[in-house]
Amino acid sequence: MENILFWCSLSCTILSVQITRAQNLLKDYIQQGLQSNQIIHQQDFMLEKSIYALEEAKSMFKPNVTFSTTYTKADGGRTIDIPVGDMLNNVYSTLNQLTGTSSFPQLQNRNEQLNPDNFYDAKFRVTQPILNAEISYNKKIKSKQIDLQKTEVQLYKRELVKEIKTSYYNYLKAVNAEKIYLSYRKLVVEGERVNKKLFDNGKINRTAVIRSKNEVSKIDASIISAQKTKESAQFYFNFLLNRPLSDSIAVDEITTLPEQDLSLMDNVSAREELSKLKIAKGINEDLTGLAKSYLIPKIGASMDLGSQAFDWKFNKQSRYYLMGVSLQWDLFASGKNTNRIKQAIAEHHAIESQTGYVEQQLLTELRVRQANMLSAIAQYQAAQSQLTTSQTYYKDVALMYKEGMAIYIELLDAQNQWVDSQLQENIALFDTWISYAAIERAAASFNIQK
Repeated sequence: MENILFWCSLSCTILSVQITRAQNLLKDYIQQGLQSNQIIHQQDFMLEKSIYALEEAKSMFKPNVTFSTTYTKADGGRTIDIPVGDMLNNVYSTLNQLTGTSSFPQLQNRNEQLNPDNFYDAKFRVTQPILNAEISYNKKIKSKQIDLQKTEVQLYKRELVKEIKTSYYNYLKAVNAEKIYLSYRKLVVEGERVNKKLFDNGKINRTAVIRSKNEVSKIDASIISAQKTKESAQFYFNFLLNRPLSDSIAVDEITTLPEQDLSLMDNVSAREELSKLKIAKGINEDLTGLAKSYLIPKIGASMDLGSQAFDWKFNKQSRYYLMGVSLQWDLFASGKNTNRIKQAIAEHHAIESQTGYVEQQLLTELRVRQANMLSAIAQYQAAQSQLTTSQTYYKDVALMYKEGMAIYIELLDAQNQWVDSQLQENIALFDTWISYAAIERAAASFNIQK
């Protein structure tokens, strides 16, 4: 009895080690996929773009310095008459008579054009917002958009993990199917050899030989089909990992069901889809605040430091500074601001309605996945029972055939039932693991490092 318990314990330990090794291999592949997948790289670039957009929004609070210059060359246009001669020449003549000199010359009337000719104005302008609600709300929106993009990256990563797991299990399924067919081929080839020998000795008719040859051809076709299925699974798996399609895939034995407790994956609160809607709701609240920000006046300050003069002169008289404070308050916009607020409120109600619908949809998906998992487990258990029965049946018929108590058709039928049972058990096993990966995805329970 102690020996039996020892071997049972050893067998369970071996199975546990095999599953752990297989899961560790899969985890390594998942990490490779998360690090090398091109779509994730594209999403990371979009996240980087959102981060820079936030930095841009923050910079709106800081001073802005610009330099500008203008140069004007003009001729013609409006003019202004300045009667300098008419006003001063009589006075100057009198002064010359009184002084007996010609110190005071006669002046000509002037005609000056209004457009400045050969004039420049160069300046530095410093502007600083003091009160601007639009800038504050814009910063909040950009910050939430970063969270939204991070959630989008997590969402794609989670879907990628599920696809990698599913394709890996499909590959293992195809590998095991090929092994089953190859093992069966040895059996039918040996049957063909025995039947030829029995036919040569006159103990059976030609029908058994023909059937055994056909069985070899049939299994060869099945092997080719299994190899192509395995090849397709290999290509898709490597595609997900962004590797050369023909790269080999390390595998380990998985011979039992997942051991995780499904009760730990019974809600959808961790789904990124709900997080996105929550963030979208926050963004909409900020958009509503942005639409209402017209009620708050905008206040800013500015200062110009520059120089302006004719003929490119730069001196004490040409230099200047100009400081000012501005206030802008939108008092009337023909209902534009009111309608913008109403749009934001309507969008808020739409997001709330969508959140409830999506949550119910995700919960329904989880329940369906759980039902599929239970169905897959039942199928696997039935396949195991069928495998045990067919294996016993085959052994009995094979013994009877050797003793001449059964015909070859009966042996062939027993062989086919046994092989079909192995294939069904293999399919059911990995369908269970695939169903578990689907539940893991539906409950967002796989730990993905952010």
